[in-house]
Amino acid sequence: MPKNQNAPAANISAEYEDGKLPFSTVKHTRGAILLRLWKYLGRNRLLLVLALILSLSSSLLSLYGPKLSGQAINEIKIGEDAGAMNFDVIKRCVILMCIFYVLSSVLTYLLNAVMIRLSKKISKQMRKDIFESLSTLPVSFFDRYQTGNIISVVTYDVDTVNQSLSNDLLQILQSVVTVSVSFGMMISIAPKLVLIFVFTVPATAVFTRWLANRVRPMFRNRSHKLGELNGFVEEMISGQKTVRAYGREEAVLEKFDEKNKIAVDAYTEAEANGTITGPCVMFINNISLTLVCVFGALLFMKGGSAQAAAAAGGLLAIWNKPLLLGDLSSFVQYSRKFSGPINEVANIIAELQSAFAAAERVFGLIDAEPEKADSPNAEVLKDVKGEVRLSHINFSYEPGKPIIKDFSMLARPGSLTAIVGPTGAGKTTIINLLMRFYDADGGVVSVDGKDIRNLTRDSLRKAYTMVLQDTWLFRGTVYENIAYGNPNAKQEDVERAAKAARIHSYISRLPDGYNTVLSDNGTSISKGQKQLMTIARAMLLDAHMLILDEATSNVDTRTEQQIQAAMRELMKGKTCFVIAHRLSTIRRADNILVMRGGEVVEQGTHESLMKDRGFYYELYQAQFDNGCEAV
Repeated sequence: MPKNQNAPAANISAEYEDGKLPFSTVKHTRGAILLRLWKYLGRNRLLLVLALILSLSSSLLSLYGPKLSGQAINEIKIGEDAGAMNFDVIKRCVILMCIFYVLSSVLTYLLNAVMIRLSKKISKQMRKDIFESLSTLPVSFFDRYQTGNIISVVTYDVDTVNQSLSNDLLQILQSVVTVSVSFGMMISIAPKLVLIFVFTVPATAVFTRWLANRVRPMFRNRSHKLGELNGFVEEMISGQKTVRAYGREEAVLEKFDEKNKIAVDAYTEAEANGTITGPCVMFINNISLTLVCVFGALLFMKGGSAQAAAAAGGLLAIWNKPLLLGDLSSFVQYSRKFSGPINEVANIIAELQSAFAAAERVFGLIDAEPEKADSPNAEVLKDVKGEVRLSHINFSYEPGKPIIKDFSMLARPGSLTAIVGPTGAGKTTIINLLMRFYDADGGVVSVDGKDIRNLTRDSLRKAYTMVLQDTWLFRGTVYENIAYGNPNAKQEDVERAAKAARIHSYISRLPDGYNTVLSDNGTSISKGQKQLMTIARAMLLDAHMLILDEATSNVDTRTEQQIQAAMRELMKGKTCFVIAHRLSTIRRADNILVMRGGEVVEQGTHESLMKDRGFYYELYQAQFDNGCEAV
């Protein structure tokens, strides 16, 4: 069903301000998001294990370089033998450094390739999960949320998570290894200097945690505002003809500028606050490096006896170990490698917050409450006769705002029931209730004496054929579009339906006939021709009940008369419901329900209602006295 005009529009901003996430009331903590992402990673264990092995190997190879560098420097004599050096040892260290660095680069390249493949698999699975979730959601969900906002999750938010997994996760993996190995190496070289990081590392951790909590809502707001902007753009592009017909280009541009500015401001606020982390952490790390150089130089100048340290034995020997020039050089390099990853992680915190906000929306859409499952004892609707009864139906889209009030009707098998009334009277809502797109708040809807709540939705909906005012054709051949509801239909079946809908001659004139490919939503053909194709699609189904919601609104009067004649033949033996504004099309209806304000104010045949000279009479006279065909 198309978006219902009576259904409440989504107040996404209000939901966000109230602390509720779009699409789902489930709030996701960072720990829960990481756990969900880890489950996606766990589906590709082989790639994940390979990535861990490559990351560990690459990091270890590159981290052994400073150790070799220090050994080479230690071979350069100072003091009385200044300038003397052991070239064999230095040569061996240089060759090993070159080999290790080359191997590390190759493994890093392979690691990048593995992570890209892994993130693409996760992205594919996420989009699959989202689309599966969308297929289970009730129609009311799509009445509440903009299409563009949903598309933004499927495209932008999934890509943001994917980017974070392929880049940020890789950096975090390498950083963990680099920090751990560097820390161990520094302890083995000069444990006294490691005490400097006892103060600087906690300061970094406290600061980054504080900033992360501060900027996370900003990134969530950024994703939300971008979704709103995408929703607006999608609406304006789809309604471009109307915009131009009414000369509203300037107004639309002003509205776009307003929403674009809000989105840009949200983006700027998030990025500006998120990027503070990197410079601040770099400042702390530079202080660490300065302290290392100062105190390292003092320890080097102080020197010490290696024999005395060895004599002390155990941990004391490591603590009192003299610091050589090469050791100091290695320690400085390891301290930079130790601080570098911390700085890198701080720099990607902003990206991680963006990924968390995007993942929150992705999981919110996946976790959105699906359409209520059929009752455990639901039975399949079989051998449909077509008797439809609505007894004392009450319904509202929002509590306290009733749309349908104490509505009752009976449609006998094979009868034609017309529903008329002004806009907003509740006509389309009746169709929503018949199809169980919504459930009534009170009363009973039954088919062949069976409460539809006790029937499976699939069997109920297959018992109906629908033709809506808003036509929908997908990109594909004419044949595929007409046979959409009946994939097993043969060529002659499709042609027979097209002839009955008075569209066969037009299709025959197309370049490739029934194999002609239509563009998206059939934009290459007129609205009337699209309407005829959707009617042919409905005629091809063997359903026992038929719903026509302004089905002939896009065709001219002469074509409409031809369709009416063909459809009367095809509708024999079927229970039909027709929503019509053109009252001339329903004169032969068995029963006409006249709705006003959610209530049936009159019902009967065309002749009896005209004799009563009530509301229906006023509607009929208003049409033809004013020389128009629509209320």
